[in-house]
Amino acid sequence: MTARAIPSLITRRHLMGGMLAAGLTAGGPAFGAGQEPALPRRGGRIRVAGMSSSTADTLDPAKGALSTDYARHYMFYSGLTRYRADLSAEPALAETLESDDRILWRAVLRTGVTFHDGKPLSPQDVVYSLMRHQDPATASKVRTIADQFRRVTVSGSNEVTIELTGPNADLPAILADSHFLIVQDGTADFRQAIGTGPYRCISFQPGIATIAARNENYWVEGRPYLDGIELLGIPDEVSRVNALLSGDVHLVNAVNPRSARRIEASLGHRVLETKSGLYTNLIMRQDALPTRDPDFVLAMKFLFNRELVRRTLYRNYATIANDQPIPPGSPYYLADLPQRPYDPDRAGFHLRKAGLAGARLPVYASPAADGSVDMASMLQEFAAQAGLHLAVNRVPADGYWSTHWMKHPLGFGNTNPRPTADMLFSLFYKSDAPWNESGWRNEQFDQLLLAARGERDEARRRQMYGDMQVLVHDHCGVGIPVFISSLDGYDQRLKGLGSIPIGGLMGYSFAEHVWWEG
Repeated sequence: MTARAIPSLITRRHLMGGMLAAGLTAGGPAFGAGQEPALPRRGGRIRVAGMSSSTADTLDPAKGALSTDYARHYMFYSGLTRYRADLSAEPALAETLESDDRILWRAVLRTGVTFHDGKPLSPQDVVYSLMRHQDPATASKVRTIADQFRRVTVSGSNEVTIELTGPNADLPAILADSHFLIVQDGTADFRQAIGTGPYRCISFQPGIATIAARNENYWVEGRPYLDGIELLGIPDEVSRVNALLSGDVHLVNAVNPRSARRIEASLGHRVLETKSGLYTNLIMRQDALPTRDPDFVLAMKFLFNRELVRRTLYRNYATIANDQPIPPGSPYYLADLPQRPYDPDRAGFHLRKAGLAGARLPVYASPAADGSVDMASMLQEFAAQAGLHLAVNRVPADGYWSTHWMKHPLGFGNTNPRPTADMLFSLFYKSDAPWNESGWRNEQFDQLLLAARGERDEARRRQMYGDMQVLVHDHCGVGIPVFISSLDGYDQRLKGLGSIPIGGLMGYSFAEHVWWEG
């Protein structure tokens, strides 16, 4: 069978077909990066080390917050849709998903799917999985996105109807996000992971390790290939790379560009680069002084030497950004937005205009926000030339996101890629967004965001997203110097690894696709 991708714009009625032809996956051809196609082998076990590990690690997809959470959830659960290499969506548990108006969506579920405990997948499972995000007790990380669900109802023996509060052409891609993976109806205890995913959970120790074994009744014929996977967190990057090169683990994510040459020099290992929308950004709170001053914001943006950041911090494993979060790989990227240059003279002008020449100001940075400590040091040097004295407060990675992120007038964030422009803007830039890092509020932006979701004319929709990028670039209290490539290090005996630009580890969904030739 073949399948059609779900386009970002649905003009009338779109039907999703079956799975891709044999040998292809949601992530593209089933072969290792830079290798010739090969027939998958069954068997073997691997150990995988992610960058994050915490006692807050979770088996609840709704609460996933770290890359190891996302990878863990894709091992144990499936979604109605899943991502391809271009971040379009394809069928998964929903065999078809269709809409005439982008408000009312009808999903027909795949038959013969069972949970790990043998229970058949039912429409009630889907209704519960989607609507639980709106329950405050769930503490869902995507509640703002889920608020678009006006109601989700059982509309047939194997069918669900999703009614949105307004039209949204991006729903198929949204439903592929790890937070919207399907759990059993009524599940409240997530000490176990009972899903329909490619692996069963054998043991889960938060902050230590997760052990998974092949789901022999997985709904994709022939998958997965491995007998088992052990997923653990090694927060220190040097230790993570050492574990890879010594053979203790076979796949790692979040490789520092400085380590890439070391991995490539090893006869048995390689680096996989995935261009992505990942960025580390300077946050200038719009509810505090002096960071809410528009001239201060412009001054800081002119102090970013973006080419230097790309070349020295990321060894060219990055793409120049322009103080707005939509990356060049997005179909809505505004390519003709004039690039903001590094200009310390203009920065000095705006600092004087803001009355801040000679001022002293702390900036908070942490290894938790990739590259932020080095970026802060660069800004400190360049700001001094423009007449501003920055004091770099380096704080530990442990607890940074709960204790420091968005808590100071001037600090750094780090944002993982999102599959659609709407999701990124809704989570981080809408006035009432839960992670509106700078506290920026712009009524025009909010109106454009809501209008773009349902705009049927693709040219007009692209223009709306372009206008939103201009507003963020000109007025929002964030500075984004580069988009950072995701770098994975892997043992060459591991095959089938590819790129899905939602993040490293093949968009966190590596487990289903890889096999071992050791």
